[in-house]
Parts: sequence; structure tokens; C-alpha cells
Amino acid sequence: MKPHAEHRSMAPTRLSFEVVTVSSSRWRKKKEGEEFRDESGDAADLLIRNAGYSVSRRRLVPDSKPMIEKEVRDFLKGKDDVLLLTGGTGAAKADVTIEAARPFFEKELDGFGELLRRVSYDEIGAAAFLTRATAGVSKGKLILCLPGSPGAVTTALKITMAELPHVLYVARL
Repeated sequence: MKPHAEHRSMAPTRLSFEVVTVSSSRWRKKKEGEEFRDESGDAADLLIRNAGYSVSRRRLVPDSKPMIEKEVRDFLKGKDDVLLLTGGTGAAKADVTIEAARPFFEKELDGFGELLRRVSYDEIGAAAFLTRATAGVSKGKLILCLPGSPGAVTTALKITMAELPHVLYVARL
């Protein structure tokens, strides 16, 4: 049996996710009691549940490095397997998700962002290079930093969901 096939066979079958949407505009609407939709978080939640996994926690935070760092710290202390951060991965000054999450990575999985940009290029063209999406592992857990658009969240999860247990198995060796 090839090593990756062996790893997949020994990988966890039940995963628990936390989904955190990073969006100052939605945060403001929530704080002001206005109606808003978290389409990216909803898309992630649906894809995760359809894959047979659970979402234990959903949060909304603004584009604030300290608040995102707090979410990562809380996740690393908890029992969930995967933290999905949606939003704040672009080129705008306010986009700080990568800067907040990356220091927690023990290992960065550069291929995640490369794969997402490659597949996104086929869907949206050269604008795919605007995302700095990345992933990393820490303490046997996985942190995914995704763009904030529902389409990008859907693309990222569709192309990687089947490998997430494999990633966690290897991260826990």
C-alpha cells in the first residue's frame, strides 16, 4: 500500500470544525442590529455537514488582528480539529487574517493556496492571484485561511475536503 493510501486508511473519520467569518462590514451590521447574511459561513457550514462532519462553533469577527488571534488561540485550546477562517486574505490594507494566523502555524501548507489559486484561475481568471489563501497545522490541528467570497469557500472546500482527514493524520504523527 502506498504511504498516502495507508495514511488515508488510518485518518480520523469524524472531524469537528469551527467556522469564523472575518468581515468588518458584517460585524458593523451585527453590532448595529441590522439584518445581514453570512453567505460564506453558510456555504462552509453546508459543505462541512454534507461531507458528514460537524460544525461546533460559528463566529463573526471584524478585520482585527487581535480578535482573529484570539479566535486562533481559543481554537488551539479546544477540542475541534479544523479552524476555517473566511475573509481577510486579500490585498486590502484591512486584510489581516494571514498575518494573524500564520504565526501560530508549526508548518505552513503552501500547496493549499497554490491549489486554490490554480483551480480558481479556471473559474475566474487572473483575479485568482489576489488571494493570499493559505493553511497550516499547529498542535495536530488544521487552520484554513480562505477568501471571503462564497464561491471561493465552496471551491476551496470542494477541492480539499476529502484530504482533510489525511492532513490531520499526518499532522498528528
